[in-house]
Amino acid sequence: MNHPVEVSPSAWNGEVHIAAAGLQLEGTLDVPANATGLVLFAHGSGSSHHSPRNRHVAAMLGRSGLATLLFDLLTAEEERRESRTAHLRFDISFLASRLELATQWVRNEPHVGSLPVGYFGASTGAAAALVAATTPGLEIGAVVSRGGRPDLAGRALEAVHASTLLIVGGADTAVLPLNELAYDRLRCVKRLEVVPGATHLFEEPGTLDLAAEFAARWFGEYLRAAA
Repeated sequence: MNHPVEVSPSAWNGEVHIAAAGLQLEGTLDVPANATGLVLFAHGSGSSHHSPRNRHVAAMLGRSGLATLLFDLLTAEEERRESRTAHLRFDISFLASRLELATQWVRNEPHVGSLPVGYFGASTGAAAALVAATTPGLEIGAVVSRGGRPDLAGRALEAVHASTLLIVGGADTAVLPLNELAYDRLRCVKRLEVVPGATHLFEEPGTLDLAAEFAARWFGEYLRAAA
């Protein structure tokens, strides 16, 4: 059962169960007092809503006045099968559909439902975020990709209207050129930020903080504009 989310003007934090389309996805919703926007996180393969990197970024976004929802794109049973077969991690349409379900769920939650929504995606989750952002009626205000694979969004890239920031490590030699190719295909308001010395997981000191600062500024500007 979902607990009523009473968040404004007071802060709220807790575990939530996203029940939609006969599924239940687990997540953590964190809403600061007087939140100005809501960011949904789409993690990459092999990760979960407990990802320490995404939780670190979410905490920094929270300090800038943004609510965050970290949630599992797969059910517990799907995750068990995925660990054996790896059949869903590159199914971008499937992952995007789960992000759409979570977006529709938050739209119906008291108080947070009226906040402008953005997506933060990592790895394949970035492609899922870009595809979901093209869904009619969702009205996604901004997308940020960290170390993502936006190239896997394919033809959806040209259809993205949400302001999009691609953040990639300067030492991520495999993924940086893929981000540059995807960036060229985007037709929306866009920016590519290269973090010097950062590898794919942004494990180098200070690099993840810098990526989070870029994201906070982007969401702060474009979710405010969407509102």
